[in-house]
Amino acid sequence: MLLKTFGWSFAVTVVGLALAGVLWGWQGLAIVGILSVLEISVSFDNAVINAGILRKMNAFWQKIFLTVGILIAVFGMRLVFPVVIVAITAKLGPIEAVKLALNDKAHYQELVTSAHPAIAAFGGMFLLMIFLDFIFEERDYKWLSWIEKPMAKMGKLDMLSVIIALVALLVTAMTVATNVAHGGGDKTATVLLAGVAGLITYLVVGGISGYFEDKLEDEEDEDEDGDEATAATATKGAGSALGLAGKAAFFLFLYLEVIDASFSFDGVIGAFAITNDIFMMALGLGIGAMYIRSLTVFLVRKGTLDDYVYLEHGAHYAIGALAVILLISIKYEINEVITGLIGVVLIGLSYASSVVRNRREGKPGDSAGAKPEVASGV
Repeated sequence: MLLKTFGWSFAVTVVGLALAGVLWGWQGLAIVGILSVLEISVSFDNAVINAGILRKMNAFWQKIFLTVGILIAVFGMRLVFPVVIVAITAKLGPIEAVKLALNDKAHYQELVTSAHPAIAAFGGMFLLMIFLDFIFEERDYKWLSWIEKPMAKMGKLDMLSVIIALVALLVTAMTVATNVAHGGGDKTATVLLAGVAGLITYLVVGGISGYFEDKLEDEEDEDEDGDEATAATATKGAGSALGLAGKAAFFLFLYLEVIDASFSFDGVIGAFAITNDIFMMALGLGIGAMYIRSLTVFLVRKGTLDDYVYLEHGAHYAIGALAVILLISIKYEINEVITGLIGVVLIGLSYASSVVRNRREGKPGDSAGAKPEVASGV
């Protein structure tokens, strides 16, 4: 199971590190290794979030996520994306931007860094919406009940998450964006525009995928026709596999890729603190992205999220923390180690709470399905 799931990641690691040693020597080998570890630590919560979505898809779309998805993640976000950002901000053609990245790495790094306020505002708003929609939703399992119960009651107000996100964006634009460290000067208009774009992207992609999911559930409800729970579960499983191979799975896949992109922004910008060589950066971050992809599939196939029910809570709290960090980083530089540790600690605590819950109930996990108003973790 482990080798089957992580086999490609192990292979890419061996080939990638060997290539780094041949091209850049021991120094390059060390830098690529550090970037790989950085990417895994910063994006660990991304794997948990992805697993929660990917388990709704059938085996075919899981393979698409591991093949097409990884190409987008590695080459698109880790190699092409920084070049595109430079081309846009410096008003250069794609060829000129590539030449700049290869021949004037210092200036290339400066241009990418100057685009950080827009990148952070877009990604921060997208991730903040994911967290807010999670915390305002009524859930069967509650980890931090003293927070989640009142938040679920507040979530009954329509569009509350959008309102809070817009308020957060307005506060960010009027405070940290007025005199930023990256690029200098007043970036209020840039942050507002990018933040609204992030919010719109979330509403469009998430809304379309949610529409098809709801439509699929309605069709399943019609098919059940009052059958017993076991028969209904079997019907639902068959319906989901069929439906999620179509439009619903496609838009969920797009949603996954946008989430991955939002998580990647901070890692790509942070990687410049280690190297400004775009190929070294793409190789190191790409190796890390492979492990995140494999870990996502591993969590799905092992049913980990069903057995350890508070993991998703910890991951979403980590997302909320990352969203705040991204917005604050528009003006203040925050070490990537802090970002990674916050995610790891929150997920670790949620895992520990899940283990305690399982032992208290005398079972290794809870794969049988959710129960109404289950005892909270804290």
